Amino acid sequence: MSQMRRAEEFGLKKGEIEFDFAQVMERVQSIIRKVEPHDSVDRYSTLGVECIQAEAFIKSPYEVLVKDISDNRKNIDEKILTTRSIIIATGASPMIPNIPGLENAPFFTSETIWNLRQLPCKLLVLGGGPIGCELAQAFSSFGSKVTLVHRGQYLMKREDVEVSELIKEIFQAQGITVLTEYLPAKILTEHQSQKPQYQFETTEHQSKNVINEKSLHKLVCNHVKSGKEEIIEFDAILLALGRSPNVKGLGLEKLGIELSRSGTIKTGNFLETSIPNIFCTGDVAGPYQFTHTAAHQSWYASVNALFGDIKKFRVDYRVIPWATFTNPEVARVGLNESEAKAKGIKYELTRYNLDDLDRAIADSETEGFLKVLTVPGKDKILGVTIVGSHASDMIAEFVLAMKHGLGLNKILGTIHIYPTMAEANKYAAGQWKKAHAPKRMLALAARFHAWMRS
Repeated sequence: MSQMRRAEEFGLKKGEIEFDFAQVMERVQSIIRKVEPHDSVDRYSTLGVECIQAEAFIKSPYEVLVKDISDNRKNIDEKILTTRSIIIATGASPMIPNIPGLENAPFFTSETIWNLRQLPCKLLVLGGGPIGCELAQAFSSFGSKVTLVHRGQYLMKREDVEVSELIKEIFQAQGITVLTEYLPAKILTEHQSQKPQYQFETTEHQSKNVINEKSLHKLVCNHVKSGKEEIIEFDAILLALGRSPNVKGLGLEKLGIELSRSGTIKTGNFLETSIPNIFCTGDVAGPYQFTHTAAHQSWYASVNALFGDIKKFRVDYRVIPWATFTNPEVARVGLNESEAKAKGIKYELTRYNLDDLDRAIADSETEGFLKVLTVPGKDKILGVTIVGSHASDMIAEFVLAMKHGLGLNKILGTIHIYPTMAEANKYAAGQWKKAHAPKRMLALAARFHAWMRS
């Protein structure tokens, strides 16, 4: 949808396209169904794992009480599992803020937005993190009038200011209204008797969000510094304010398992909790809430739980990559400039702009850049930030290099296919090499060739 709006750039006279939003969302659901077997009960059962679908309560460091509740919640079968080790991997849930009037508005989260079957004319997004930015741009591409409200000064706060500002500029150019440093105060709703405004695929959990009458909804928000008031009309609101660790109802308080300030379960170097034989992994443990990080942690937690009496493995967070799937994408691994400055780490910066890359030029995807931080005077990589088309794929080479201690010289000496976006990695390494050219050797070479000419 986004590319078709740029049809004239590619020599296409008409860039109109018809779509059925309901069918698009049905496709999302069908893709989810195809992916689900990868983490299904059936799959793990065939691998030899006993899967019990029930409510769990940690009764002691060596006992877990499970309550198998049937659908009608009348027949409850309880039993106690005994064990040497426990791993808590309960994940996290979307954060629901306490905004007066929110209960009267059609609100969604990143888990329930896919139940929509009719495109909102006016979508309000609360939160300027990865989820908020990704979905704000996606709905804008379909034609929703999107307003994004963020309490921070910059979108995607983990990234450099330069990255945040670029994404904000792109959003605004695409028609998204971005309000930074604003806090929601209340939501006002005016009811009018009309036909239902939206169609939903509903569940018992979601049914409260079904709109039975046409309503006018307004968010009242205030600037955090000036107090200036803004009133935003919306048809639907997406809550993208982060995810809260699932720690309630597990019995953690009685056991004395410590939580961090952010609400995650405190873990040590081996992913153990304050009770040594109880481990924790994934979103409920932090500090990163990514699927690939959860998988990474889970290896350490499992091996330490099984073999900790013989050998323990310290969890390794040195090379954690991530990407935000906006357009252009934003991908990062290791340090960025903001973090390096905050930690007092000295670095050299090498930058390569994508408007110089042949593949980016051919694809009309020249918006973006690579920033590589290295140890001063050396090619050792401290961190990389990539903004651009397919940044999430391009970053993989740097992740491998950092994991195995390879420097920019190795990347420069590797053949890259022409023309590809991945060539930008080699050109960035070339920029570093040019800045560190051996002047003495070049001077000797110049004298040699001058002698040869004579």
